[in-house]
Amino acid sequence: MLRCLFPRAFWGVLMCIALEPSALAQTAVYRFSPVNQWDIAKTAAYWNPIIQYVSAKSGVNLELKIGRTSADTTAYVLAQEVEFVFSNHLFSPDREKLGWKVFGRRMGPMLYGQLAVPEDSPIRRLEDLKGADVVFAGPEAFVGYKLPYAQLLNRNIPVNAVFAGNQNAAFSQLFAGRAKAVGSNSALIDGFEEREGKKLRVLWTSEGYHDLALMAASKVPDKDVRAVANAFFNMHKDSQGKAILKHASEEVGLNEKYYFTPATNAEYAAYRRFYETAPVSVR
Repeated sequence: MLRCLFPRAFWGVLMCIALEPSALAQTAVYRFSPVNQWDIAKTAAYWNPIIQYVSAKSGVNLELKIGRTSADTTAYVLAQEVEFVFSNHLFSPDREKLGWKVFGRRMGPMLYGQLAVPEDSPIRRLEDLKGADVVFAGPEAFVGYKLPYAQLLNRNIPVNAVFAGNQNAAFSQLFAGRAKAVGSNSALIDGFEEREGKKLRVLWTSEGYHDLALMAASKVPDKDVRAVANAFFNMHKDSQGKAILKHASEEVGLNEKYYFTPATNAEYAAYRRFYETAPVSVR
């Protein structure tokens, strides 16, 4: 049985997908924690069918475990309460000591950190944000917060950073007039514009970074990591898996061509380079 672990208040808005017991081998249950790129309902809508498919194909029982916010989910990871993650929050020097191993990533365009305003905003330059409220998903968001906020600090442009809890909420606060600009990654901005029909004007864009990594804790047996990895990597080659990826992507406004591919730690060198020179307050 595939179960979702959420605060009880959210059980009413989520539906978790059940697997036939015979579909899974009698193995340990591993917790899978993807970064909350959207609100809880959309995050579950994207990941539940993917995790159901991977569990059935691999014979390794995975269950989704996410918190109310991205920071809450990462707290589970840092407390070693999960065995698999989809994250880019683990490449700082201190967190690399935890021993997480990259085995894959989501295949798609490079991600760019961006600062953006509504299309009709009078703000045209980063300097115009001095002293303004700028909304971000949360302090753990690498591409959507650490990159753009470090850029503001490096340019000596003080702003009031507001954390909305997830990227959808950040966009909502921006368009409700509670912030002058938003920090995000490029894929989530594109997805929001496509899904909601609202346009943003980008003021600044970072260098490119690979999409979030699929990672396994060092305590997971290699055979289970390989089985899970193969199920992710072959998903887009299988008619059922391809259909699930397409539908899941449509739920959140991602391009339907996004799929999972093998990756190594070396592909995340750009993340590590950031921490070598980043302002102390965003490390």
